Amino acid sequence: MRLGIVRGHVTLTPAVPQLLGLTLVVLEPVTMANLRAKNGLGGGKSLVAVDALGAAKGQMVAFTEGAEAANPFWPKKVPVDAYCTLIVDSITTGNS
Repeated sequence: MRLGIVRGHVTLTPAVPQLLGLTLVVLEPVTMANLRAKNGLGGGKSLVAVDALGAAKGQMVAFTEGAEAANPFWPKKVPVDAYCTLIVDSITTGNS
């Protein structure tokens, strides 16, 4: 699981049948340096993830990648490589 910041939403046209009804967001992963600096920056390479939580632009989320990202849809086969698992309320690092 990694942390990322929602930078925007994605709309597919034409729609992919397996993704109908799902919300897709653009996430920018947060590096440890930026997390410690509490500067609101991400720093990682952006990716697209499924968001069933309703995260807003600018919110920090935790996300899973790979085969685990498709687990919430089992037994259906959904072409998903990243999935938002929680919205971060607060976070504490070792140098708080």
